[in-house]
Amino acid sequence: MCAETPDYKDTLNLPKTDFPMRAGLPKREPEWLEHWNRIGIYDRLREKQGRTPFTLHDGPPYANGHLHIGHALNKTIKDMIVRSHQMMGYDSRYIPGWDCHGLPIEWKIEEQYRKKGRNKDEVPINDFRAECRKFAEEWVDIQRDEFQRLGITGNWADPYLTMDFHAERVIAEEFMKFLMNGTLYQGSKPVMWSPIEKTALAEAEVEYHDKESFTIWVKFKVVEADWPNEVECIQNESDERQDNLEFLRQLKTDLTDASVLIWTTTPWTIPSNKSVVYGEEISYGLYEVTGTPDECWANVGDRFILADNLASDVMARARLEDTMWRRVRDVDTWMLEGLKLTHPLAGAEGANGEWDDIRDFRAADFVTDTEGTGFVHCAPSHGMEEYELYRELGMLDQVITYNVLDDGSFRADLPFFGGKYILSRKGGEGDANKAVIDKLVEVGGLLARGKIKHSYPHSWRSKAPVIYRNTPQWFAAIDRAVGDGQDTYGTTIRQRALTSIDELVKWTPKSGRNRLYSMIEARPDWVLSRQRAWGVPLTCFVKKGALPTDPDFLLRDPVVNTRIAEAFEAEGADAWYRDGAKERFLGDDYDPTEWEQVFDILDVWFDSGSTHAFVLRDREDGTEDGIADVYMEGTDQHRGWFHSSMLQACGTIGRAPYRNVVTHGFTLDEKGNKMSKSLGNTIVPDEVIKQYGADILRLWVAQTDYTADQRIGPEILKGVADGYRRLRNTMRFMLGALGHFSDADRIEPADMPELERWVLHRMAELDQTVRDGYAAFDFQGVFQQLFNFCTVDMSAFYFDIRKDALYCDGDTTRRRAARTVMDLLFHRLTTWLAPILPFTTEDVWLSRFPGDDSSVHLQDMPETPDTWRDDALAVKWAMVRRARRAVTAALELQRSDKVIGASLEAAPVVHVADAEMLAALKSVAFEDLCITSDIVLTADPAPAEAYRLPEVEGVGVVFEKAEGQKCQRCWKILPDVGQHAHPGTCKRCNDALG
Repeated sequence: MCAETPDYKDTLNLPKTDFPMRAGLPKREPEWLEHWNRIGIYDRLREKQGRTPFTLHDGPPYANGHLHIGHALNKTIKDMIVRSHQMMGYDSRYIPGWDCHGLPIEWKIEEQYRKKGRNKDEVPINDFRAECRKFAEEWVDIQRDEFQRLGITGNWADPYLTMDFHAERVIAEEFMKFLMNGTLYQGSKPVMWSPIEKTALAEAEVEYHDKESFTIWVKFKVVEADWPNEVECIQNESDERQDNLEFLRQLKTDLTDASVLIWTTTPWTIPSNKSVVYGEEISYGLYEVTGTPDECWANVGDRFILADNLASDVMARARLEDTMWRRVRDVDTWMLEGLKLTHPLAGAEGANGEWDDIRDFRAADFVTDTEGTGFVHCAPSHGMEEYELYRELGMLDQVITYNVLDDGSFRADLPFFGGKYILSRKGGEGDANKAVIDKLVEVGGLLARGKIKHSYPHSWRSKAPVIYRNTPQWFAAIDRAVGDGQDTYGTTIRQRALTSIDELVKWTPKSGRNRLYSMIEARPDWVLSRQRAWGVPLTCFVKKGALPTDPDFLLRDPVVNTRIAEAFEAEGADAWYRDGAKERFLGDDYDPTEWEQVFDILDVWFDSGSTHAFVLRDREDGTEDGIADVYMEGTDQHRGWFHSSMLQACGTIGRAPYRNVVTHGFTLDEKGNKMSKSLGNTIVPDEVIKQYGADILRLWVAQTDYTADQRIGPEILKGVADGYRRLRNTMRFMLGALGHFSDADRIEPADMPELERWVLHRMAELDQTVRDGYAAFDFQGVFQQLFNFCTVDMSAFYFDIRKDALYCDGDTTRRRAARTVMDLLFHRLTTWLAPILPFTTEDVWLSRFPGDDSSVHLQDMPETPDTWRDDALAVKWAMVRRARRAVTAALELQRSDKVIGASLEAAPVVHVADAEMLAALKSVAFEDLCITSDIVLTADPAPAEAYRLPEVEGVGVVFEKAEGQKCQRCWKILPDVGQHAHPGTCKRCNDALG
C-alpha cells in the first residue's frame, strides 16, 4: 500500500459476534442445563395450546447402576424423537420411568447380605423389601442426573416408578384382570430356572454364552421285541415271506438284547429319563461290534440300533475303527414300535427300583439324524418338546418327575445322586454330571463320552447357566379365549397380538415386525410367577385341597380384588405381606382357613408391560386412549418390553398399546467387537462428556444407522468432533453476518438476486426433507442432509461467494438480500438442528437473542412458504455450479503452482460448448461466483491447453491474470482502481465509502 493510501480495514462490515470458535462443551453445557431448569422449559412447552399430543412412552431401565453407552444411545434417540416432534408443532410429551422391582435389585441386596454374612431368609420380608426400595431410590436419583446431563428433556420432576404405590396397585389390578378373564392358570411344566437365584426366568431374562458341556452316549437295552400282529409284520417286510415265521423269530433274536443309543449334553437329566423317541422318517440300522481296541466300553458282539447317517460318527466316538463294526440289517419303523427298553440304571444294586419301569418308546416329530444318534432321551420335566409331546398324549402324570430342587440339587432320597448339585453355588460345574457319568460307567450303561462347546442359556443377572426344571408356576394362557368381550382383534391373546402387529403398528425398521411376529407366533404360555421377594405379588387365593383344574380352585371375587387394590394404593404391595393380610382381604365373606394366599411375585416383565395402564391411561400427561405414539428400545426388547407389553395389553385392553415401534441395534467398539470390561474396549458416556461434551455424543448417535449395530471408539469420536467444528463454523459465520440485523434491513424474496432465491429454494426443499425425516425417525438421514447443506451448499458455496458483498458492499440490495436470507436460514438451521444438538443450538440462539426467558427450545420449526420453491431456478443453478467447479479446479492448479496467491488475481477465459449453460452463466455475475476479478465467457471451442474437469463436459478454462490494480479495500484487481475520489479503490468500494 502506498504511503498516501488510507487503511480501509475499519470501513469494512466485518463479522460481529461473541460466539466463540472453541465450543468448550464440557464446561458450558451444565450452564445451559441450569438455564433450562430455571425457566422450567418442559412445563413451558406444555402450556402451548391447541397442539396435537404426541407421546413417546419410555421403556424403563433398571435402577441398579451407572449408565453405559447403550443407555446413552437409547435415551438420545428418544430425545431426538420428542424434541423434533415438539418443534414440528406437537405437544410432545416424555415421562421418564424406571423399573424398580425384580431380581436385578434383589440380587444386589443379597450380594450385600452375603458380604456381611447375613441370611436373607432370616430377615422379615418387608424389611428386606424396604432395603430393595431404598436401593432403587438411590439409583433413580443417580441415573436421573446422568440422563439429564445428556440433554434429555422430559418430566424429570415427576417420573414414573414401578414401585410407586399407585403403580403397584395398577400392576396388581392388571394381574387380577387375567385372574377374572379366565386366562390365569397354575400348571407344572419345564421352565427356565436359575438354581443360583432359585427362581424361574423369562426368555427376556436369559442371554446365551458359550459353555463347555459333557456329552455322553448311553445304552438303553432292548429287553423285549413284541409285535401285536406277526402276520402283518411279515407282510410289511416282504410279501414273499407271508408264510415264513422264521423271519420274525430271527428278527426278535437280532433285536433283543441290542441297545438303542441316545446322546445328550445334560447327563444330569438321565436320572429323570422316562422315555426314548425316534423319527418316523429316519433310516435306522442294527450295528454289531466285531472288534475293540484296548480302551473301550464296547464289547465284541454288542449290538446297537442307530440312525444310518450317524452310525460312523458314533462308532468313532466309541473309539471303534471302521474294521471293528458292521451293519447287520435294516431296522424299520414298524420294528421299533414293538421294542421295549430299560433304563441303564434299571436293576442297579442300591437303586431300590427307582428306574426299573419299562421306558416308553415312540415316534416324535422333533427327532432328526443331523446330530447325535437318531434317538432322543426324554426327561419331560426338563425339556419343553418332550413335555408338550406327553401333554398332548395325556400322559404327563406318568412321565413328570420332581428330582431337582429349587437350588439345582437332586432330592435327598434319590438313589446314588441325592444332594448332588447340577451347578456349584457360584454357578460353575457341580458334582451331579460327574456322579451320573461315573455310575453309568459302573453299570455298563455308557458307550462313549466327551465334551462340547455350544451356545447355552445363562441368567442375565447372575451370569450363571440355567436349567429347564419342572415346577408349579402360574401362567397366562395365550390361546385360551379371553372372557372380556374385547374381540375386535381376536378372541385370544395370541390372535390379538398377531393382528395388532400387522394392522395397528408401524415398524422401524420393518424387520422388527417379522421378529416380534415370529416370536409371538411360536411362543408358549407366559410364565407369570417368580420365586422371589421384591416385586408385586400374584394377588390371588387358591382353595385348599382343590386341584388346579377344579372350577373353584381360584377365588374370583371383585370385592376381594377391590380391597387389595385399595390397600396397595395406600400402603403399596407390602400390604400383601403384613400380618393378617389374608383375613383382611378375604373379609367376612370367606373362611381364611379354607384358602391359601399365593406369595410368588409377578414376572418383572409384567410390571413393565403394565406401564401403559398407570402411565398412559392414568396420568394427566398421559394419552386420552391409553395408547402410545411410539415405543422405542433396543432390538433385544422384541423378546422383552415390546413383547411383554403386547401380551399384557392384549390380555387387558384387547390390542397393542403402541402405534409405532422403533428399534435400535447394539453398540460395538471400533473393530466391531462386543464391548467388555475385560477387553478394555468399553466407552463410558460420562468420560466422553468430560472430554468432548454431550453434544458430541449426541452427534455420534445422529450420524449412525441406529437400526443396525453401531460402532464407537476414540478415533470415531475424533471424527465426530471434527464434523462438529465444521458445523459450528457455519453457525458462527451466520451470527457474524447478522450482527445488528433488524427488520428494517429485510427485503422481499421477489427483490432478491437469483443466488439468494436459490438459497430460499434449497431451504424449502430441506424443510420438507427434515420434517419427513424426523417424522420417520430417520435422524441419520436428517443429519446428513443438514451437514451437507451447511458445509457444501452454504459454507463452501454461498458463504464463500457472499463474503465479499457482506464485507465490502454498502447498503445495497445484494447485501440486504444476503442478510435477509441469513436471518431466515438462522431460524431454520437452529430449530432443525436443535433436536440433535440441544446445547450448541441453545448457545447459538442465546448469542443472538440473549435473555433470561430465551431458548431455542421454545421455538417451532418456522413454516417455509411454498412460493420459495423454484424448480426451474434450481436446474439453472445446478448448471452454474457445475461450470464453477471447473473454474475453481483450474484456479487451484495455478495456486498450487504458485502462479497466483489468491483467486482474485485471475481473470480466466471460460469456453462453454452448451448454449443453455452459456446463457445461464452470462445471466449471473459469474466472476463473483468464481471469486475472480474478471471472467470472459465464450462459445468458442476450447483450445488444447484449456483445463478440463472430466466430470464437467463441455467446459474448458484458459487461465489469464487479471488486469489493473488491486483495490485496497476489497482486493479485487480491476482497471478502474485509482480513478475515484477515494485513493486505491474500485468504483464499488468508492461508492460504499460515500
